[in-house]
Amino acid sequence: MIDILVVDDHTIFRAGMRRLMSDEPDLRVTGEAADSAEALAAVRTQRFDVVLMDIHLGARNGLEVLASLRAEQPRLPVIVLSMYAEAQYARRAVQAGANAYLSKDVSHEELLRAIRHVAAGGLYVTPGYPGSSRPGPAGDAPPHEALSPREMQVLTKIAAGVPLTEIGVQLCVSVKTIGTHRQRILEKLGAQSNAELVQYALRHGLID
Repeated sequence: MIDILVVDDHTIFRAGMRRLMSDEPDLRVTGEAADSAEALAAVRTQRFDVVLMDIHLGARNGLEVLASLRAEQPRLPVIVLSMYAEAQYARRAVQAGANAYLSKDVSHEELLRAIRHVAAGGLYVTPGYPGSSRPGPAGDAPPHEALSPREMQVLTKIAAGVPLTEIGVQLCVSVKTIGTHRQRILEKLGAQSNAELVQYALRHGLID
């Protein structure tokens, strides 16, 4: 069973998500939050498998709340929902630590697919974003789709010029762990240096 925390400042949306999940045998909403304070209180007192969160939460931007959630629960999968489908918003969300970014106009089927995908450890983004891990024909997927969500975060931060020590601080892990991620990224992408990672990220639209 996948336990879900729904974070949205609209009561009707949270109720809609609860009804939607009630029809699924493996999904259930076990927590709701209307703002960042309630979300943080929930993850401190309950166990969740996925957080489903709107990018707009009243006075606070959802990405700021995401950073707070990451500090509390670094491994908890978070899906960011937004009215904006543009790639730059998806990129910002993934760089901030989201495991998925979805436009709010996606179908119910795609939302459910994304929840199950991130609960299993994957990265999922609305089609059209270059970092999407949507499955395709064998051999068609670019190398970065083999990266884990954490490796994707590290890749985009390295490509953006963030030092490894600072990446460790932002992701609440040691610089040694970041170095291990970097080495795995180099191997998976067939790169030899940070400069080649930057070139790869630019070529595939992972950074501006």
